[in-house]
Amino acid sequence: MSIRTEIDNAVGAHGAWKQKLRTAINTGECESTPDKVKQDNNCSFGKWLHHRIDGEHKRSDFYKEVVDLHAAFHREAGAILELALNGDKDTANERMKLGSQFAVLSANLTAKMRDWQKWLDERGIE
Repeated sequence: MSIRTEIDNAVGAHGAWKQKLRTAINTGECESTPDKVKQDNNCSFGKWLHHRIDGEHKRSDFYKEVVDLHAAFHREAGAILELALNGDKDTANERMKLGSQFAVLSANLTAKMRDWQKWLDERGIE
């Protein structure tokens, strides 16, 4: 799979996590656990970033920042899920609202991944 496709899939999957968290907040249930969610190497993008990405791409200026933002996103998502599963809806919702750390991390991660794609496109790299 191309790096562009991996990034597109990651953007979609991480966007879907917002809905999963909202569902967990509303129902108090989730198919995953906070500990699993906090780990940044369990999702398909994380597995790719840590294990399958080409060594050349690991040397990219974008790689480390994406890895760091991705890990921070997972830590915050896991913390929110923990609140949701413990029934603390108000705090979980507060931590997901516009301007929250989660929202900022999510936006920054998506923007950095899109910047990486643009950089790849400018160089004709698949």
